[in-house]
Amino acid sequence: MLGLKLPTDPRWVNLASMSLEEILTDHAYCEQKAATFCISLVQQYPDKKEMVEQVSPVVTEEWGHFRMVLKELADRDLELGFQRKDEYVNKLLGFQKKGGSRDERLIEKLLTCALIEARSCERFRLLSEKLEDPDLRNFYHKFMVAEAGHYKMFIELARLYGGREQVDKRWKEYLEFEAEMLKELELRGDRMH
Repeated sequence: MLGLKLPTDPRWVNLASMSLEEILTDHAYCEQKAATFCISLVQQYPDKKEMVEQVSPVVTEEWGHFRMVLKELADRDLELGFQRKDEYVNKLLGFQKKGGSRDERLIEKLLTCALIEARSCERFRLLSEKLEDPDLRNFYHKFMVAEAGHYKMFIELARLYGGREQVDKRWKEYLEFEAEMLKELELRGDRMH
């Protein structure tokens, strides 16, 4: 369903499980940034009624996820660390086509969001299946389901505003770029991406 071209290296879950405070911190900031980005989409494109209606509830959901991760940290007597540079997201942002029409820039943003959500879904699935702690497995299963829905929403919105054929062609380019990018990124257990 996700169409990712390169699966996450299985060693990532082992690394993540050894640095729970760091992976939960990174996860918390990912949720916060997702909420903020959805707000910015509404602010930049208030005329896109379908998008505004669909992403507005996601703001609340993502902020709720941020609070859930904070609670998980607190329940484990772990601290929320400082936000770190997200090399994965920054490289995806660099892949976006620059210029173009307002609608073309929207499509790029929606596809970037879709890919981030797809990769997050895949990683949450790994955590939900491979972590030893059954509570954390259940915790991450809930996130996996949510991210799958967000991925689908962003892809469908891109198709709505950009046309299926053109968007699917560009989506394929994103998937190929992301696979090559992952080969070059350092495998880190303290990052969600």
